[in-house]
Amino acid sequence: MKRCLGLLPPLLILAVLLLFCLWTGRRVGTDTERWRAPLIQSSEAALLGDWDAAGDLLAASYDDWRSRQFFLHVTVQHEVVEDAEAMYRRARAFLDGQETEEYRAELADLIHQLLALAEQEALSWENVL
Repeated sequence: MKRCLGLLPPLLILAVLLLFCLWTGRRVGTDTERWRAPLIQSSEAALLGDWDAAGDLLAASYDDWRSRQFFLHVTVQHEVVEDAEAMYRRARAFLDGQETEEYRAELADLIHQLLALAEQEALSWENVL
């Protein structure tokens, strides 16, 4: 009995870590979906020449992204976060210059980077092994 009680603290720690990993993966997936949606709409607005709407949508996604930086820097590899940050900034520069093709290409790369971020944190055999 005493031996079983000795295993309890390590098992509880493992259970808490597993729950935290599951929660983190789900949270990152939800966040990235929320960031990607306005980027897709912004790309469509730029294609139609509605630069004001494109800018508002990019700003909404970026502001939401910035509000989660502490969480991301604690839980995710910094390189992925820094790459996405640079992509947001390049997209803003293309938006300011109203360069439709470059802007849409940068948004496509950013959307892909956010998908990769979500996949990196998701619970899957590839991530476990």
